Amino acid sequence: MVFVGMDHGTTGISFGIMAGDGKPIESFKIDREDSKAGKVSAIEELSKRVNLNDIKLMAITYGMGDGINSILPITKVKNRGILSIEGAGRITGGGTSVYSEIEKSKIPTFVIPGLHKDSPSLDPLFKAAYSHQASSEKVSICYNAYLTTNWNNMIIADISSNSVNILIENGKIRGAMDACVGAMGIVHGPIDLEMIRNIDENKITANEAFSTAGAVKIANINTKVSFMKDILLSAYKKGNPKAKLAIDTMIFTVAMEIMGLIGISKNKIEGIVLTGSIGSIEDPFNFKNELNKYLKNKFEMIILPSTSGAFGSAEIARDVYNKKDNILGIDIEP
Repeated sequence: MVFVGMDHGTTGISFGIMAGDGKPIESFKIDREDSKAGKVSAIEELSKRVNLNDIKLMAITYGMGDGINSILPITKVKNRGILSIEGAGRITGGGTSVYSEIEKSKIPTFVIPGLHKDSPSLDPLFKAAYSHQASSEKVSICYNAYLTTNWNNMIIADISSNSVNILIENGKIRGAMDACVGAMGIVHGPIDLEMIRNIDENKITANEAFSTAGAVKIANINTKVSFMKDILLSAYKKGNPKAKLAIDTMIFTVAMEIMGLIGISKNKIEGIVLTGSIGSIEDPFNFKNELNKYLKNKFEMIILPSTSGAFGSAEIARDVYNKKDNILGIDIEP
């Protein structure tokens, strides 16, 4: 008996394979471009690692997840659970092909929603303020963090290409801030006044602005998304002043956002969970230590590996299979 989870990330599609007793077996990642080009098959890669007949349930994420409000069987999901693919970062089509493969495979699969204005667990103030708060893999990350820490009140900081900070209160997701309105990630970031003017003057689309507003904007890096992080970190390692300013600024904005969420929390925060390819990084800089310069060691911090989304999805699959009725305040529909 195994359970499988999928994390539909910015640079690739990750899978986590978990035994029935909850022990991780293996994780692997598929490049978006390779998937789109037909160079790799998600189901074939999965079958190399596990007998497909042994998979009791799979739980997957896809894009913004703003077309659904609950965790649903894939057979009940329309349009892959999204309202639109436009305005959601850089589009390659790799994730779409993986979703279609899974749909055709007939492996029992549930789809996890994102966090948006129709999400029932969110604070009404968050829903009123922001139409979209986090894409669906953030729910998986939150669940992995919740099971790992046993904290009922915490902040989860998922920092990678995108940056999303999420507030958990009383074991429920209450609100989140996406990079388009808050802290920077490596690639994505908030659209500021200069970008609004450039959009109005038709120099750039809003989606292009969002997809170049992260740390790469400061470091003046403009290449394929899959290369941006490595180029930035390499420049930082070499002492490039623009790269250093970019990283320092990104951490600064993340710290501001985390402190803002702590400030509006109704409960005392038990700790902060850091994850993502940048949130868990230790070299060439230690994200936790740099962040703590602002948080001043006031909160316990735990780092989860960047596979937390994939294995969090697998944990959701297991608990859906075991007839749990909700995940962090999000209902499960059979």
